[in-house]
Amino acid sequence: MNAAVNAAVNAAVNAADLLAGACRVEVLAAQQGLRGPRPDWLAEERPVALVANGVSQAVMLATPAQLEDFARGFAFTEGWLERPADLRSVEAVALDEGLELRIAVSSACEWRLKERRRLLAGRTGCGLCGAESLAQVRLPLPPLAAQPLSAGALERALAQLRESQPLQHLTGATHAAGWASRAGELLAVREDVGRHNALDKLLGHLLWQRDFDPRAGFVCVTSRASFELVQKTARAGIATLAAVSAPTQLAVQTADAAGLLLIGFARGADWVAYTHTDRMLA
Repeated sequence: MNAAVNAAVNAAVNAADLLAGACRVEVLAAQQGLRGPRPDWLAEERPVALVANGVSQAVMLATPAQLEDFARGFAFTEGWLERPADLRSVEAVALDEGLELRIAVSSACEWRLKERRRLLAGRTGCGLCGAESLAQVRLPLPPLAAQPLSAGALERALAQLRESQPLQHLTGATHAAGWASRAGELLAVREDVGRHNALDKLLGHLLWQRDFDPRAGFVCVTSRASFELVQKTARAGIATLAAVSAPTQLAVQTADAAGLLLIGFARGADWVAYTHTDRMLA
């Protein structure tokens, strides 16, 4: 897909997301000494239940946009699926209490879910709520192909990411995850009130593209680099993750062991590489 077509597709997606992901309210505000009523926009946040083959597996709080991407990415990065083909279909159903994503998975996946039941009582900032044992926290990760990254490409991708967040610009309340080429061209962006959700939506979009090559680019996120974000990125076969804020100790440890280049404090021309630093090029 060339850059012009990609931009047109993303613009159409973003327009639909604004309608699904934000709501208008009337507020009273004081700004620069002036007080008065004005319209404002809030990011939508809804309970979203993920149901696999009729059995509830997780309840998360998420922005109700790009829900099929979210279901796909969450199911894969949480280890429900071994490969995209294990997912048969996704149906979004609106209920009085929230939204339900009804996922049909293969019989092998259904058996695995029964063996490894996770009820994630979802909070916006939590990725491990409800794990029933420590053994469920760490998932098996594929070998990652080492890929170099230039500082210039990182800077270009971050600049585009700042301009590619319509929900954030409208509401000031969402995170974004972006996929960029090795040259720093931003190719896809997903937003959500939760940083984990934004990355799941992005990976759910990418992994179901027939021509997706995880070696062809890197992920950048507008949050800190937590263990969960590192694990989700590595599970998708992507060898580089750049975050605008700091990583945690467990994130660095996991990235180092997985062979993932982890970058924090990526802002403009500034960055800090924490693992596999030999891959960062001038």
